[in-house]
Amino acid sequence: MAMSHTQHISQQFDKELEDLRAHVLAMGGLVEEQLSKVLEAITHPNLELAEQVVEADAVVNALEVKIDAECTSILMRRQPAAGDLRLVLAISKVITDLERIGDETKKVARVIINMINTGSPRSYYLGVLSLGHHVKRSLRAALDAFARMNSRAALAASREDPEVDRETEAVMRQLITYMMEDPRAIRGVLDAVVAVRAFERIGDHAANICEKAIYLVEGKDVRHVALDQIAQELNLGSAEEA
Repeated sequence: MAMSHTQHISQQFDKELEDLRAHVLAMGGLVEEQLSKVLEAITHPNLELAEQVVEADAVVNALEVKIDAECTSILMRRQPAAGDLRLVLAISKVITDLERIGDETKKVARVIINMINTGSPRSYYLGVLSLGHHVKRSLRAALDAFARMNSRAALAASREDPEVDRETEAVMRQLITYMMEDPRAIRGVLDAVVAVRAFERIGDHAANICEKAIYLVEGKDVRHVALDQIAQELNLGSAEEA
């Protein structure tokens, strides 16, 4: 009887953890969807779509609060250990990154609304759009690595962050050139700069999610550690091979 009761509790706990994983992945899917919408709103200037992204940020925020409460409840009631504890802690941190990605995406949506309302030239946003698609791919790879609990894939996805930073600086130089050539462009270009910096920060948060995936699988905090050092210490192959 005691064994049956223990097994029942264990099954309940497993279900709670699985539900928690499902909820964070659903939140990740929603954030990805918002990012896709914002890129579509830049490609084919769409005021209604951009406004939808702004409004949907409240849903992302609500999910963060809900999942955070679930994490706290599990920690208090179940007192998980080892891998289960790492899962709960990793999820509690990933939802913070996802909420901030939502904030940055909303920021870009507001820039697009302003671009459409003021008639700012879309040519300012060609580099911004390319950067946005790069960041979207980085986020997809990070969430996929986390979902599959694959530390090698997470390490590979982390390699995109320096690339995002380099592309960010290239787009910034292009925008500065626009301002130097035509002072009348300054206001419109400054809006585009806001979008560039928002996408750059989304890339940073995607890299953070990769770090959480590595922590979840390997049990090692790899924040502020070079990629090659991570690969060597965790025997994941070189950063190029990951």
